Amino acid sequence: MSKGNNKKRVEFDKYMIDHPDIIDKIPDRSIMVFLPEYDRELYEANLKLARKRIAEGEKVVFVRIKKLAPAKSRIIRPRIELAESA
Repeated sequence: MSKGNNKKRVEFDKYMIDHPDIIDKIPDRSIMVFLPEYDRELYEANLKLARKRIAEGEKVVFVRIKKLAPAKSRIIRPRIELAESA
């Protein structure tokens, strides 16, 4: 579960860099909980944890994620070279 959440966190960090206005919607000292609508198991597990935190008096912000675009490489024009033995 944490591996899936870590990936969402990295992607959301990238999103915030591209859309800094969204940062104003996140209260200080709040916990962001990712709710990926395309991954029901992770959605439900995260929602359960969020409810527990809310009951403990924590500020919780839901980040609902409709879907992720396919991952793309950022490598530009790689060159493949066969190393020759001496």
